[in-house]
Amino acid sequence: MTDTELPAEEAVETATLPLDAWHRAKGARMVEFAGYWMPIQYEGIMAEHLWTREHAGLFDVSHMGQISLEGEGAVAALEALVPGDIAGLKPGRMRYSLLLAEDGGILDDLMITNEGDRLGIVVNGAVKWDDIAYLRENLPDAVTLNHNEDYGLLALQGPKAATALARLVPEAMGLVFMQTARATWQGHAIALSRSGYTGEDGFEIALPNEALAPFADALCAMEEVKPVGLGARDSLRLEAGLPLYGHDLDPATDPIEGDLAFAISKRRREEANFPGAARILGHLADGAPRKRVGLTVDGKLPVREGAKLFDGNVEVGIVTSGGFAPSVGAPIAMGYVPTGLAEPGTALAAEVRGKRVPVVVAATPFVPHNYVRKQGA
Repeated sequence: MTDTELPAEEAVETATLPLDAWHRAKGARMVEFAGYWMPIQYEGIMAEHLWTREHAGLFDVSHMGQISLEGEGAVAALEALVPGDIAGLKPGRMRYSLLLAEDGGILDDLMITNEGDRLGIVVNGAVKWDDIAYLRENLPDAVTLNHNEDYGLLALQGPKAATALARLVPEAMGLVFMQTARATWQGHAIALSRSGYTGEDGFEIALPNEALAPFADALCAMEEVKPVGLGARDSLRLEAGLPLYGHDLDPATDPIEGDLAFAISKRRREEANFPGAARILGHLADGAPRKRVGLTVDGKLPVREGAKLFDGNVEVGIVTSGGFAPSVGAPIAMGYVPTGLAEPGTALAAEVRGKRVPVVVAATPFVPHNYVRKQGA
C-alpha cells in the first residue's frame, strides 16, 4: 500500500450525479471532481465555451450544496458568520457572500437568497460537507438547517438562455440579475434565479432529482441549447474574472486579499461585527499585503495553477488559476502578488517548465459581463 492509498474501510467512493446516465448517453467524458463523477466535456472544451458565449450552454451543477435555514433568528445567526447585509436582502433577491473563519479567512464563497419563509444557500460542492458541519456547529438550536439532497441544480448560461428557458418556464423573463422566483414545470416545484458563474446572462434552476433528465431533454431539444461540461465552465469563469474556491480563495485568504471587498456590505462595515472584522477592515483601510489580480500572458504557452511569479529575480507571488481563453484567443491567469505590484500594466514573469514567461497584471474581467440588470436591457 502506498502512502496515498486509503485502507479499504476508509476508502471514499466517488459519487454519481442524478444525471450521470444522461451525461454518459450524451457522450460526455467523465472525470472525478469534488467527490463526484462529472462531465468535463462532450464535443470539446473550446467548442462548448464558444457556444455558451454565443448561444446557450446547459451545465449540471448538482454537486453543489443546496441548503435552507429556517427558524427564529436565522438572519442574525447567518450574519454572525458572513459579512453581507442579509437583513436588508428583500424577498426574491440573492446576494454573493463569504463564509468566514474566526480570523477572517474565507471558508467558502456562496449565494444567499431570501426565499420569504426561509433563507436559501448554495455552497461549493468540494467543501459542502465542511460548510454544513460548520454551520450546524455555529448556528443556534432555534435555527433549522436542511440539506436539500432531493433537488438537483442546472445552470443555463448564454445570450439565448432567457429565450430558451422561457418556453418552459415563462417566469424566467420577469427576472433580472440576482432575482429569484418559484415556479412549476409539469407539476414539479422548481426554483430559479437569474444568475450563474460564466459572466453571461443566464439562470440556475433547482428541480427535484426525478425531473432533471426530462427538463434537460426539453432544453437540449431546442436549437439554442447544448450540454456543456466542467472544462468550459472553468474557462468561462476565468475569462469572467471569477474566483474558484479551493484555488483562488482559501482559508488563508481574506476578502480584501481576494479582491472581494464588494461582498462586505456598508452596514456590516459600520457595525464591524463579522468574523475577522479587525483584520479585514484594517486591510480595507490600509491595504492588504497581497491581492488577487488578473494576468495576461505573452505568447501561446498556458500559465497554470502553481506557477511562481517573479519581479526580476525575486519571487513575489503565485498563479492560482490559468489556461487558454477561447474568447480572448490567448492564455490568461489569475494569481496573488504584493499589493504594490497589483496595478494593471505591471510587468512580471511566470515560471513554466523552468522557463520565465512574461506576464502583465491586467484588470478583470477579461471579457465584459453580460448580466441583465434591468428589464429591457
